[in-house]
Amino acid sequence: MDIPSILTTLVHNAVVYATPLIFAALGGVFSEKSGVTNIGLEGLMIVGGFSAAVTTIFCDDVLGFGSFSPWIGLAMGLLIGVLFSLQHAVVSITFKADQVISGVALNLLALGFSIYMMKKLFDGSSQTTTMHHPLNKLRIPYLSDIPYLGKAVFTAYPTSYIAILLTVLAAFILFKTPFGLRLRSVGEHPKAADTLGVNVNRMRYIAVLISGALAGLGGATISLSITNNFTQTTVSGQGFIAMAAMIFGRWNPIGALGAALFFGLAQALAAISQVLGLTKYVPADLLTMLPYIITIIAITGLVGRSEAPSALGKSYEKGQR
Repeated sequence: MDIPSILTTLVHNAVVYATPLIFAALGGVFSEKSGVTNIGLEGLMIVGGFSAAVTTIFCDDVLGFGSFSPWIGLAMGLLIGVLFSLQHAVVSITFKADQVISGVALNLLALGFSIYMMKKLFDGSSQTTTMHHPLNKLRIPYLSDIPYLGKAVFTAYPTSYIAILLTVLAAFILFKTPFGLRLRSVGEHPKAADTLGVNVNRMRYIAVLISGALAGLGGATISLSITNNFTQTTVSGQGFIAMAAMIFGRWNPIGALGAALFFGLAQALAAISQVLGLTKYVPADLLTMLPYIITIIAITGLVGRSEAPSALGKSYEKGQR
């Protein structure tokens, strides 16, 4: 394989692996901009991926919806993500419990729930059956015919284009609309926002539910475009990498997009390391660890200099000083 072909494959795979991270990182941005820490992105991706896979398989095998099935699966992944994030919202916002503990509990609940339901639905199997109709790649007319670049960027899963559009939309909403101003205000100074008539708890609820929807989409994207099935290791830490992308991107949608692409490139490099012959010089297990090592290095070097929303992780009670 020549160098241009290797680079084309590397960039294409980077976009594929980055897409679920973009969704989940955007979800984290919305939640944490409102002041609610969301450690539960991993769990939300797990239930999103599981529900999307099960729904797609059922719609295809039982209802015969064919190539329309994965789109129903995506919608179900979004919906289940919202329902699971509602638990985090109630515990963290209404009952004012520790947000980190709530997020960790959500991760454990999501993994246990998906494993239990998978064994019930698939005769004790630890994975779902393989989908006959996962998402198909979309070729943009004319642009996909550009040598190398067309295959690398303009021949991708539709979720990749949706992720980029949602990033632009999220940036516009957060920084150019009254809703975004109110959401950011409750994450920076909830007392001042409350004084000006902003319902702090309602804004935080909305933000956490948006976070659940986007993280659920991220998990669904993994099942429907990368693995074509679901197992207990399908997500395998992607939610935590998405959190790293959120922090690395300084809680900004555009920054989160760039960070997700960076981490996606690391995963793509690990995935094609054998093709490149890197396993002759570096142990394969070390290359598999590469995305997580890069995540730790990035967070270690940046987290001290990044300024999180001032009220992040702090519960708010109306009238408090």
